[in-house]
Amino acid sequence: MTPALHFPPELLLAAQGVKVAFFDVDGVLTDGGIYLSQAGEDLKRFHILDGLGIKLLQRAGITPAVITGRDSAPLRQRLQVLGVTHAHYGTEEKRPAAEATLRELGLDWSQAAAMGDDWPDLPLLTRCAFACAPPGAHPEVRAAVHHVTGAGAGQGAAREFCDLLLVASGRYAGLLEGYA
Repeated sequence: MTPALHFPPELLLAAQGVKVAFFDVDGVLTDGGIYLSQAGEDLKRFHILDGLGIKLLQRAGITPAVITGRDSAPLRQRLQVLGVTHAHYGTEEKRPAAEATLRELGLDWSQAAAMGDDWPDLPLLTRCAFACAPPGAHPEVRAAVHHVTGAGAGQGAAREFCDLLLVASGRYAGLLEGYA
C-alpha cells in the first residue's frame, strides 16, 4: 500500500530524530472547551484518530508525554487506556516538567517535539526540535511553530502531528502496511 500522506521536506528534516513527543491536552487533544456536569465533574471529549496516532508513536519507538495545566479523572483514564506513562497533571510551569521527562528518558531538546496551543506551551515549543499547533491556537503560538495542522484540536490535529513524526522517522509506511 502506497502512503497517501506527504509532508514538505523541510518539516520532515526538522522532525527527524524525534524520540519524545509532548502533548498539551485542552486545545490539542480536546477541542479546548471545558465541559462541567451538574455535579461539577470535568468532562472531556477525545478523538479516536488522535488515540491511534499516540499508540502508533509508541510502536515506532517515540515516547508520547502529556503535560497539562489541568487534571481530571477522564483524562487520566484516557491516558491509561492509551498506555501513556509519562504525564504531568495540573502543571502550570511546563518547562520543568518537560525537562524532568527528558532527563528520565536520557534525551535532550534536540530529540523532542511538542504540540501546544497557548502561551504556557511556548517554553516547550520554542526549545524542541519540532513544534506543532492546531489552527485554533493563539497567534503567538502559531507564529512560533514549524507546522500548523489542517485538522482542528480534538478533531485529528494530534493525529496529523503523530503522522508527520512517523513519516519523518521512516516508520509510517511500515506501520500502514500492517493494516493493509
